[in-house]
This record gives sequence, structure tokens and C-alpha cells, in this order.
Amino acid sequence: MKLLLPDSLPLDPTLPEGVEAVTYDVSAPVPDEHLDAEALVVWGNAVDDLATVSGRMPGLRWVQTLAAGPDAVLAAGFPGSVLLTSGTGLHDRPVTEHALALVLSLVRRLPAATAAQTAHRWADELGGLQPLHPAGAVTTLLDARVLVWGFGNIGQTLAPLLRRLGARVRGIGRSAGERSGFPVVTEHDLEAELGPTDVLVMILPSTAGTRNALDAARLAALPSHALVVNVGRGSTVDEPALVAALAEGRIAGAALDVTAVEPLPADSPLWDAPNLLLTPHAAGGRPVGADALISANLAALLAGEELRNPVER
Repeated sequence: MKLLLPDSLPLDPTLPEGVEAVTYDVSAPVPDEHLDAEALVVWGNAVDDLATVSGRMPGLRWVQTLAAGPDAVLAAGFPGSVLLTSGTGLHDRPVTEHALALVLSLVRRLPAATAAQTAHRWADELGGLQPLHPAGAVTTLLDARVLVWGFGNIGQTLAPLLRRLGARVRGIGRSAGERSGFPVVTEHDLEAELGPTDVLVMILPSTAGTRNALDAARLAALPSHALVVNVGRGSTVDEPALVAALAEGRIAGAALDVTAVEPLPADSPLWDAPNLLLTPHAAGGRPVGADALISANLAALLAGEELRNPVER
């Protein structure tokens, strides 16, 4: 069996006898001499490059994306006979770290402090004696109501850290109940949950059902002091509606690590939206435990067993 490994990160999975690993260039389609591969690992590939070869690899049995969201491999159009598996779990800690950084940056008003520093101004309004819970603002996670929309692996990694900092955390998921010790409701109850929310953290995948999930109506359901953080996919936020809500002061601030179009065009209104913090899709990008996942799924494939993180089509 030939296994193709991307050159976009160092990989050294455990290979069973009879498996040949070949590293390929992810900046181009898989070269013709390797179209006979039976297994393909994807990380950082362009969708167009994957689509170019998706129907030209007759022996392909399995595609492993190292991304948590499988949207790229789904969009490439691999035949239904090809098993697709995702990188769920590989990004839990890095994305959690970034999400927490964005939440704390907004809550502790770091963008305002940075602006004051740029102007060489000592911002007395941000320091010194401060009320714990000032009217009309969220300046601490102590007793803050945080709603995590998309309560999968990353959400369940983030929630305990928020709780330790004093936040009251609830989740929005596919099914209601308790998950990892936190109350979770479905989107059926979303509007009711948004009303008392201080901080909304979005960790949604990109699907037809999540496109513009945070739209004008749902933004309007948030209180004016609310903060929004998105570390999921850019397509899940109605960006014109978000810009309008920020410009009109209908929410207090937002932080986006992802945008609908990436890189973000220079003329995008997001650049100049008030009280908006942007990072360039920096939350993930570092799959932790990729070798172990590839090794486990490769062994399962050869043994005819179920693979981890199967992608539904």
C-alpha cells in the first residue's frame, strides 16, 4: 500500500509492514506518479487541487484530513467508495487556547488599551479603581454568562477553563442534556439563551445548515453589552449584519479568527468595524497527535475495522 503524506508538517506515523509512505507537495495536485496511492493524508491542500485528482485515483480507499472540519475534502468530490476521516480532537487544545485569549482580550479591554498605547495616552478609564460589574459592560468573567455554540470536543475543552475563571457556562449542541458536566440545549432554544448571554463563543463547522447561523435576528437577540467570539468557520456569521450591529452599538464587541473569505480582502468592512478584533485564522494550524491518529486509522483500515472520526456524507 502507498500512503501519501503532506509536506505541510513533519509526520512520522507508525507504518505496518508493506506500507510505503511518500511525502507530496500540498501546494499542487498529487503528481501523476502517485495517483496509484490507496491512502491520502490532507493538510493545507487547496480544494481545487484535491478536486483535480479526486476522480483520478482508482485505488484510493481512504482520505484522512488533519483539519477538524472536513469541508475541504467534502467539497473535493471524492467518490463515495472512499472513506473520509477528519482531524477531530487534534485541535482541541490549540483552538481552546486561542478562543480563551480572544475572550479575555475583549473582556479585559486589551484592544482599547492597545489603542491608548499607540496614542501614548495613559487610559485612566481602563485602570485604577474599577467596579467589578459596571453597568452596561462585561469586564470580568466572574459570574459572566458564557454561551458556547458548538459544544463538541473544543467546546468541552474550553468550558472548564471558563468555569474556573468564574463564568457560568452553557452549551448549544445537536442534542440537549448534560455534556462534560455542563448544561446543553439545542438550537430550538437558542434565541431564549441569547437574551441573557454576556459572551457568545462560536465553534461551528461549515455546513449548509450553519451558513450565516449568526444572522441579524440572532444578533438582535443579544443584549447590547454582549461580546461575540468566533473560532469556528467564517461562513457561520452574517458579516454585514455583524458590522452593522457593531457600528450601531447593538453589541459591545467581537473577535473573529475566521472570515467568510480568507485571506480577508483589503476592502472588507470588517477591517474598520468598531470594537472588532481580528486574527488571521490563527487558532488552529497545529494538529496535536496527528501521527497517532494516522497510525491508528491506517491499522484499522488494513484490519477491516472501523476508523476514528468517520465523516458522514
